[in-house]
Amino acid sequence: MFTLFTAMVIINGCSENDLELVNPNGLSPETFFKTEAQVQSSVNAVYANLQTRGLYSRHMFFSQDNMSHENDGNPQLEADKRQYLDFSFDSSHGPIADYWESCFRGINKANFVIGNEEAINAIEESLVSNTIKQKFIGEARFLRALFNFLLVTRFGDMPLITEIPTSTEGIAKSSADDVYALIISDLQSASATLLDKSEEANGRATKGAAIALLGKVYLFRGEHALALAEFNKLSGYSLEPNFFDNFTEETEHGVESIFEIEYDDALGTSAQWNSSVTGAGPNEATFRGQEYGFNDWFNVFPSDDLLDEYEAGDTRYADTFYSVGDTFGGGVVTAEMLTAGDQRRAGWKKYQNYYKDANEDQESGINFNYLRYADVLLMKAECENEVGTQDDAIDLINEVRERASLDGLPYGLSKAAVFEAIVHERKVELAGEQVRYNDILRWNLVSTELAGTNFQVGKNELWPIPDREITSNENVTAADQNPGY
Repeated sequence: MFTLFTAMVIINGCSENDLELVNPNGLSPETFFKTEAQVQSSVNAVYANLQTRGLYSRHMFFSQDNMSHENDGNPQLEADKRQYLDFSFDSSHGPIADYWESCFRGINKANFVIGNEEAINAIEESLVSNTIKQKFIGEARFLRALFNFLLVTRFGDMPLITEIPTSTEGIAKSSADDVYALIISDLQSASATLLDKSEEANGRATKGAAIALLGKVYLFRGEHALALAEFNKLSGYSLEPNFFDNFTEETEHGVESIFEIEYDDALGTSAQWNSSVTGAGPNEATFRGQEYGFNDWFNVFPSDDLLDEYEAGDTRYADTFYSVGDTFGGGVVTAEMLTAGDQRRAGWKKYQNYYKDANEDQESGINFNYLRYADVLLMKAECENEVGTQDDAIDLINEVRERASLDGLPYGLSKAAVFEAIVHERKVELAGEQVRYNDILRWNLVSTELAGTNFQVGKNELWPIPDREITSNENVTAADQNPGY
């Protein structure tokens, strides 16, 4: 499990312009941190854990989109993914354990870099400038914060690991507050040393990414003034004129992009089925296209609840979903294509390759937008509303609505009305982007938004600690299990 440190890995094949994570190979510890290439390779290894099947290559989109009920399942949907829809998973659920271990392995890799800060700083300035040294350490801190954030939002209290474990005993749980304190500290440090987007290679964490994630963390903590202060620091980003450009391979890393999970199937996918937790091997594709594709596996489809949320004239509807009569790479969408047991109203378009291909395969190279500027605008609007500046919040909401060809909201709305508008806008703007489930939880809307789904208040706000963690970690026992499991 995560208590056992696995050998650090390097990632070959990074271009100067893009960070596409490929083919990790073993690297002898004696050769670490002697050159810039070695430091970069050790940092690249941390990114690779975002590409596991436990995270963005497969189960991240299923778990979050299904639990939020943005998806419904077709009859062929596998049981472990259907369990997200009806909240019937328990501590034996394999993909939840893969999520847990993928994150902790990423944290271990980040700790290896951070723990060797002295060795990195000892490299001669003529070989690696101090600015580059500090930005690499900042990337490790950003990624450690991200992995911890992915964990604490799903599991609550959890082991807090800040250095490589030296024994197999395991580490006891710390409070969620302590985890958040480290996340905030890491992001504060990273935002001071990371490079601006204009100075950094595509795919690497930037100053803007650290600032935006820190603002998001503060928002999740209910610290709206602190979150707003961070969001106000962001500059150099804007909305893509064409909403759909956020979700195609050729237009990645555009003006709206703040941080993306990288994929490029041209760089290798031979380890795709073998990388459930390690990030090792060529794992440069996600299964999302094939899994969600209406003309392929079609395991899930957009729920009626989500489709009904869109206003008449909202151009995001046609950019997010395929309906009968729409054109795609294979011609025209027919009713038969949207039939799987029963007739479906729509199929997913966002993050699909049908804009250029007739069929999906298991190797989609489209990046995931983890943070984009529209998300920040709406989080910022939420903060403005909470601190009492409703008209400023309305300006931010209207900036997003304008791109969707919708009329703006009028000034003078109450705090409750602005909040209702934000809930609506985030649902339609960020559909299928693994955002809504966390929103529902932090807004305390589960009793209404997930009514009838088998969600149990007091239990399903958290995932169960995996059985295999309790079995292997003597300092986490059945008594530490989350409530209800």
